[in-house]
Amino acid sequence: MAEHGIRDFLFAKRKAAERFGVVDGSVLPRNTEIEEALQEYQRLFGGDAHLESLQAQREVALEVMRRLEQFQPRLVGSVLQGTATEHDDVLLHVFADRAESVTFRLMDQGVPFEVGERRTRLNAERIVQQPALRLDVDGQSVEIVVFPVDGIRQAPISPVDGKPMRRADLNEVSSLVAAGYD
Repeated sequence: MAEHGIRDFLFAKRKAAERFGVVDGSVLPRNTEIEEALQEYQRLFGGDAHLESLQAQREVALEVMRRLEQFQPRLVGSVLQGTATEHDDVLLHVFADRAESVTFRLMDQGVPFEVGERRTRLNAERIVQQPALRLDVDGQSVEIVVFPVDGIRQAPISPVDGKPMRRADLNEVSSLVAAGYD
């Protein structure tokens, strides 16, 4: 996952199981164990390069969050958790009555983007397609998922631990960026 930018835990488990000839899926590690091992790997082998890359990704996140401040942006995923590789996108959640409001804001700022969708797990039984926007800032891909305004109250389920995703607001991301490598 660290070397090839794979973020799909199930795919990574299957690939590893195949490589090592494991046929019993019950012996495969949990996603949380993989996330912890990834953090340890990056701490041991990533060094300054990992920290610089992560800092740059968080700076891009902060820049886009400031541009979209009226939509209460939240940073989520590997860039927030500190496990992002240079292959990972910055992932933001924003909240608007209409997804078009976000697209109009970006168009007003002259920011080129692509429109798409992202599958989001809201709970154990419910997966929905959310509008999403993709853009590039200084060579860094950013994906912005647009939720309804009331979506700010309940975060989607994390693919790592099945609990609500951790979301960081503008102030928290600003603090992360200010702290730098600490």
